[in-house]
Order: sequence, then C-alpha cells, then structure tokens
Amino acid sequence: MREKTVPPVATTEHPNLGTVSAHNANVDPDHVAFHRRRTSQDPWEEVTCRQFDEEVQALAAALRAAGLSTGDRVGVISRTRYEWTLVDFAVWTAGLVSVPIYETSSADQVEWILSNSGCRAVIVELDDHRTTVEKVRATCPDVEHVWQIDRGDVDALVASDQDRSVLAEVRRTVGHDDLATIIYTSGTTGRPKGCELTHGNFLLLAENTTVTLAEITQGPHASILLFLPLAHVLARLIQVVSVMSRMRVGHAPDIAHLLPDLESFRPTLILAVPRVFEKIYNSMDQKAATEGKGKIFRLSARTAIAFSRALDQAKVPWALRLQHQVFDRLVYAKLRRALGGQCLYAISGGAPLGKRLGHFYRGAGFTILEGYGLTETTAPTNVNTPSFNTIGTVGQPLPGTATRIADDGELLVKGVGVFRGYHDNPEATAEAFTEDGWFHTGDLASIDDAGRLTITGRKKELIVTAGGKNVAPAPLEDAIRAHPLVSQCLVVGDQRPFIAALITLDAEMVPMWGKAHGITELTLEAALTDPIVQGHLQQAIDRANARVSRAESIRKFTVLTSDFTEESGHLTPSLKVKRNVVLRDFADEVDRLYGGPAPARS
Repeated sequence: MREKTVPPVATTEHPNLGTVSAHNANVDPDHVAFHRRRTSQDPWEEVTCRQFDEEVQALAAALRAAGLSTGDRVGVISRTRYEWTLVDFAVWTAGLVSVPIYETSSADQVEWILSNSGCRAVIVELDDHRTTVEKVRATCPDVEHVWQIDRGDVDALVASDQDRSVLAEVRRTVGHDDLATIIYTSGTTGRPKGCELTHGNFLLLAENTTVTLAEITQGPHASILLFLPLAHVLARLIQVVSVMSRMRVGHAPDIAHLLPDLESFRPTLILAVPRVFEKIYNSMDQKAATEGKGKIFRLSARTAIAFSRALDQAKVPWALRLQHQVFDRLVYAKLRRALGGQCLYAISGGAPLGKRLGHFYRGAGFTILEGYGLTETTAPTNVNTPSFNTIGTVGQPLPGTATRIADDGELLVKGVGVFRGYHDNPEATAEAFTEDGWFHTGDLASIDDAGRLTITGRKKELIVTAGGKNVAPAPLEDAIRAHPLVSQCLVVGDQRPFIAALITLDAEMVPMWGKAHGITELTLEAALTDPIVQGHLQQAIDRANARVSRAESIRKFTVLTSDFTEESGHLTPSLKVKRNVVLRDFADEVDRLYGGPAPARS
C-alpha cells in the first residue's frame, strides 16, 4: 500500500459560494471580471466585478421572490455562456442548489435528473431545451417555473428589482457543510447518480487550487476562455477558481467557432479534454501534408518532442536548440497564434493525453498540465503545475488531498473535495467508501517516490482473457486513438483467447488524410475497406502493441461502419465511451472477430 498526503495550504474567508461576487465587488469593483457577448458576431462587452455582483444579487432576489426557498433545487440546461455563470452564482447567493444538465441530454435523462433531484425551477437556454422540459414536466411534479435565457426571461428577472433583505439571512445561515450542487455522473454504466457537493467542497478546493496554480491564475492579465460544458464538474470548479482569483473570464458556446473566439479573446489559459489537443495536432499534420509540407511538420514535431524531453534533463544540446528556434518561427508560432497568441498553458483532464502529445505541445511553447479527478471529488485531486510538471503523470495531490493505492491497485482518495454522498442513494454511498473513510475511485493507479500519480486503467474495465491474463484496455486505446484516422477505439477480449479491437474512423479527417497519402477524394465508405487505410491502422496497432506484452497485444481488429457518438448513445456528454452499450450494440462484430460467441461463464 502506497500513500501520499498533502496538507492544505489555504483556508477561505467565504462562508458560502454566494459571498464570492460581493467580495470581489468590494475589494476591486472596477476590475473587468468577464467579457460577454450575445452572439459570436457581436463584440466582446466588459463586465466589471461591481456589475457582475449587481446582476447576481438582483437575480438571486428575483428567484426568492418567485417563491423558491433555501435548499430548493434549480436545474440549468444551457451551453457554456455568461448567463450560465451568472445563474450559478445567483442560485448560490439565494441559498438554492444548482442542478446542471448537459444541453445535449435526452428527454429520458432530463426527466430522471429533474425528478430525482426534485427541481422546483429550471433555467433553459434554447427553444429545444424548453420543449424537452415541457415534454417531461408531467412526470416532474416539483417543477413550478421554467425560464428561458434566449427569450429574455433571465434579463427580466434581473431587472425586476425585488426585495434583497432575505439574501443577508442566506449569507449568515448557509455554511460549508450545506449542499451547493447536485451533479449527475455521466453514466457510462447504469443510470446517472447525483453527486452531492457542498459549498465547502468548492471553496476549499478552489482556494488550494488557486494557490497551487498561482503562476497561471494570478496576475493582472490572467484570463480564461471557457468552452467545456459547465454541466461538467471540472469546468464548474475552474469557473469558481477563475471568479475567486478574479481572472478575466469569457465563454464560447459554439465549438465550431472556437478558433475565432480564441483569436479575439486571447486567453492566457484554456481548459480542454485530450481529444481537443489530438484533433488540433492531427489537423496540423494533415494540413501540412496536403500542402506538401508534411516532412517539415513531422520534423518540427520530432524536434519539439526532443526539446521537451531535453528540458526534463535540464540540458538542451546547442544543435537541438538552434533547430528548435528555426521551427519556432516556421511552425510553433502559428500554433500559439491560433490559440490567441497569449495562451501558454492549458489544463487537461478526463482522459490521458499521452506523452508524445504532452512533449510536442510543451516543446512548441504551450504547456498542457494534466490532472485527475472525478465528479465525486469536485474534479481535481491531482494536477501538474508549471514548476513541477512530469509529462505522463497527473502530478501530486492538491493541498488538502490524500491519495492511497489499495492492495489490489485501486486508487483511494480523501480530502477537501470529496463529496458527501450520492443523492437519495445511501446504499451506493456506503459502497463508495472504505470503513476508514477513503473514497473508492474505481481507477487503477501507481504513486512514485515523489508522490506523482499515474492512472493505469479502470478497475471495472479490466479484461480477463480466457488464458487468465489481466489486460487494462485504456493504454492500448489511447495509443491507437492518437492516429489521425481514428475517432474511437474499444479493446475487447474478456473471456476470449486473445485481445482484439473495434475501431471507428474520423469522418472529418478521412478526406484530408487520403489527399495527403495520394488517394484522391477518399470517402468514409471507401476508407472502411481501403487496403492502404487498413495498413496504416495496422501500423497504429503495432505501435500500441510495442508497449505491452504479447499476451496483452491486439491480434485482430475491425473497422465499424458508424462512429461512437453521444447521439447514438455510445458516448457520454464528457466523451467517455459507454463500454457496456458498445459491447451490446456491436456484439455481432465482436463475435466475428473470434469466430463465434464467448463461452458461457460457469
């Protein structure tokens, strides 16, 4: 058993999250806290700390005037936009509990979350969201109000000028142990469970995160453009960190417009999942290839990786340094300009980034800090920092957090961010903790001598072959997914004689990749059986196999005719593959890989 504990380095002066905006307005009223805009075509509009707090207080008072009481739940269905953050802080200021719902959620998912949490009000963004809520409202009897952002309902509530005296009572009575939000897990298996997170979870974790990442959260020019869904716990935590540290915050609701938004907002920090960085790299690679500059880009990538690795040794050979300077002008500067020109850091979570990409981006002057966490831990338990960044790990525990590796390799966690339990589910809550209070993460991991954490797989996803070999699929899947042609990969082989893989192709990349490899007008349908495509996919599998033993290596693969998407039910809103759903829906394809179904378990 191995353990690493880091004591907290910060406390908080805030009794609850609802006092944060008022504090900022008091200490720095004219500081620009946000840049907001109604549409992507509009110019950015400055919002000061004073203006933000005024809107928060007005909306909070209006919510109470509508009949909502302390502890009542308010659902939020919206893309990532300024009003999401406004609503969040107003809900907390009113002593209410926010319940985020992914804006892509189905009617069944919305119905479950609204009914299970007991929401009395719902704030939606678009007509489609309102239609979904109205469709399920008959089975959600607690819902009394539905307000819509783009119909002006939130603006009207802010302008309604209600009595604010009740808000002072909230400031006095709501404390760290009180419920702030119920966030429902993405539901890779079974029905989503509601994680009850308290004001103390967010405040204490945010304060300690701010101190730990002071190099990027502090300073007059610190800024972040949020584009991950604010229904996701990591985006919510970083939102709180940003507001508490008075970083300038912008929101990008439309990923299709992300690059222009980055260019105009010019953040110093972004928050993303690994797939975003994979897509950026693959797009640069294939664009260079189609322009006849593929060799130059690949050499620049190898140079960036070598330069980053040399930084770890604190010794960069002069020839490598000179080559790096040349590619900095030719390639790396273009990447940084595409991210706004000021962005030197990103925080990545949700899945492993991979050492190759981590070194490439750092070598290109854009450092990605990987972290680890779950909804149940209010997001990060561990994170790399600018001054202590070990690529391939997720860093040391944040202050106020302890990590432990159990005898079976599972990661256990204690700390200021660990939730108080699953909503209305005492059995699941009891199962989630050890007798001495450690939370079962369900992930397999290791801790090195410096306390750095490396995630090696998911305990429930371990594949046991017919020969009794335990195989963690994640490292193989991550390596294969790095190929520009690959969208998703699912490794299979439980109770089978060998390991195999289901692969889906990236429809956007196929034509570009084909052009770069001399196949004009390559379609997705043609790519499924094209021998050149098959050969390159085999090369990707061979590279992944080189990292594992023969017993763990992939012997066969098949390319599926359709991708895994959220709409198809195969991905969660946070882009995790629902393994059990894929195995159910593609059982015939799996059986064909092995020449028949798996033997029945005895």
